[in-house]
Amino acid sequence: MPYRVYCDANATTPLLPEVVEAMRPYWMEEFGNAASIYGEGQQARKAVDRAREAVAEIFGCGEAEVIFNSGGTEGDNAAIFGLLRAGDHLITTSIEHSAVLRAAESVANRGVEVTYVAPRQSGLIDPAEIRRALRPQTRLVSVMLANNETGVIEPVEEIGRIVAEAGAFFHIDAVQGAGKIPLDVRRFGCHLCSISAHKIYGPKGVGALYVRRGTPLEPLIVGGNHERRLRAGTQNTPGIVGLGKAAQLAINALGDGTIERTRDLRDRLEAGILQIAGTAVNGAGAPRVANTTNIRFAQVEGEALLIALDLKGVAVSGGSACSSGSTEPSHVLMAMGVDKKSARASLRFSLLETASERDVDYILRVLPEAVEHLRALAGGD
Repeated sequence: MPYRVYCDANATTPLLPEVVEAMRPYWMEEFGNAASIYGEGQQARKAVDRAREAVAEIFGCGEAEVIFNSGGTEGDNAAIFGLLRAGDHLITTSIEHSAVLRAAESVANRGVEVTYVAPRQSGLIDPAEIRRALRPQTRLVSVMLANNETGVIEPVEEIGRIVAEAGAFFHIDAVQGAGKIPLDVRRFGCHLCSISAHKIYGPKGVGALYVRRGTPLEPLIVGGNHERRLRAGTQNTPGIVGLGKAAQLAINALGDGTIERTRDLRDRLEAGILQIAGTAVNGAGAPRVANTTNIRFAQVEGEALLIALDLKGVAVSGGSACSSGSTEPSHVLMAMGVDKKSARASLRFSLLETASERDVDYILRVLPEAVEHLRALAGGD
């Protein structure tokens, strides 16, 4: 089998073996409904409770403040639709994930005023711009912790203090930050925080939303009394168990040198790529999560380079997986002031925590050849 390097961890991650083993019994032997009061149901309920403890630890919150759901998109949607009504004002940023931006567009059509704060050229949001955007009717501010395309870490703690002074609610999309930097919802000062299991080596289709006690959130999905009546529907016990185990492993990885090792590999990969003429890092100079670099290649069409690398055994991304297939350049890079041509010539490299020196060496061997070949073809047009 040809050698392949998966370098798109920000799109999704594989299940770790420990996660698979934790989930396995709940597909067959321990199949009970966690809402049932007899033995099989209670066994499932205990498993859900244990997972809730682990997820509460990754958030830094109380167990009763963890609401299980289907993932980051649902969490982001629940925060926005669950708090805003006509006449309210929402502040968000122009570099958010589409789960926030599309929800913002939707509530705008229902009479909510929306302000989009643009980032600096580095990709950082200036907290002073959030302060300037505040109005008496501002009800919610939603800012991501780490950008999914550039890896830039936003100053959410400072923003949280500003939002608290204004008496508004604060939501953080931490989908790309969880497992890469420590979460602390108390220190961040947020009322709501979204994470997704499949970004931290857990299963797809499950996530969690932190909801601070007393936050008047209206449920997005109604029906039964599950999840403190904030998210109806039979609990996905295997998925929740997988998220719980992934959360435990993510907490361990934050303290066992995994993040530092990943950063070293990312830095070596980035330095090697920058040896290619006409390359630059999008988000350079800003704090970034350890596994991510977003690089533009002059005189190269990003999609063509992505395909060329795939044929050579390297999987990378042109941006968010949720916008793949779009012919438009990255809205994140455009908001940072990158021109359309350069935005289309940019690729995201996001390493798995299991990445190796061999993986980096392989990318650095095949990438320059692919760039040179594409530039030669472009020059011959």
